[in-house]
Amino acid sequence: MTSTETLENLNSPDPAAATNSSNPAAPDGAPLMLALHQTALGGPEVLQLTEVPRPAPGPGQILVAVHAAGLNPTDFKHRALSIFLPPPPLTLGWDVSGTVVETGFGVTLFRPGDEVFGMLPYPHGAGSHAEYVTGPARAFAAKPVGIDHVQAAALPLAALTAWQALVETAGLRAGQRVLIHAAAGGVGHLAIQIAKERGAHVTGTASAPKHDFLRELGADVCIDHRSEDFTNTEERYDVVLDALGGEAATRSVSVLRPGGVLVSLLPGDKDTQAAAEKAQVRAVTLLVEHDQAGMRAIAELVDRGSLRAYVSGTFPLAEGAQAHVLGETGRTTGKLVITVR
Repeated sequence: MTSTETLENLNSPDPAAATNSSNPAAPDGAPLMLALHQTALGGPEVLQLTEVPRPAPGPGQILVAVHAAGLNPTDFKHRALSIFLPPPPLTLGWDVSGTVVETGFGVTLFRPGDEVFGMLPYPHGAGSHAEYVTGPARAFAAKPVGIDHVQAAALPLAALTAWQALVETAGLRAGQRVLIHAAAGGVGHLAIQIAKERGAHVTGTASAPKHDFLRELGADVCIDHRSEDFTNTEERYDVVLDALGGEAATRSVSVLRPGGVLVSLLPGDKDTQAAAEKAQVRAVTLLVEHDQAGMRAIAELVDRGSLRAYVSGTFPLAEGAQAHVLGETGRTTGKLVITVR
């Protein structure tokens, strides 16, 4: 069967139709699938649509027919550099929304046909930029019925990051004041909504043309990072969520009130911890973890209308390299999503 025929089969309303014996198979008999695969580190050009063996679910795992998969800055970094993952060959992608095709031994939470969304275990569980992916059943939750797969795929990694930073790490509560750097980005725009749902007063940094977007999300104050110094204020925050790292993390310490919390998503410079200790604040670096309880909390926010991902662009799997090119400009708002079905 040709790749075109395979795609036509995969686009069937019944995901199980894509699992029949007419699918192409590897020499060992394993069925094949298409994936945005790379055999070398480098720029977006290393990403190629490639036939690779389709995974099978192990104990405690589910096999998901991917409908859509989110794209995150960590995908760009791991495509180009050997950070947490072993060297290529590899398929990237941690965000996924799709339909359960098969369950492994011991799985009780899902059945074939269930629509799910989730974040594969970070960093070593990558592989959602493909027609199928396997992952622990408890990395997934039921997809909210009120959103489509594109919307659902844009949420997991970024929303879990915001949730784990603001709610679980900082313990953000009503009446507190929070500063969110890069507030129009993937994590930032979701963090605004989560913070507002918690009853916090939110200040966000972004370029001036994106301030209306931030206000629509609920931001109370907007700072133009290109023309304003966020430290030039008498305001003191209880929480700073920093997606920039480096010097920005260290400078953020100065706008925290004693007892406040700086949650960075990237390492700060060597002076960050010293500055935090002197200012009597807590400074931590967060590495997002897959978490079913967190995914369920996110789904509840979506169901209540309190959380929605802004998707600024979608790209079919075959054009995934172009999505990387756009994402690496650093100028996109919200999220980019790769569509598969």
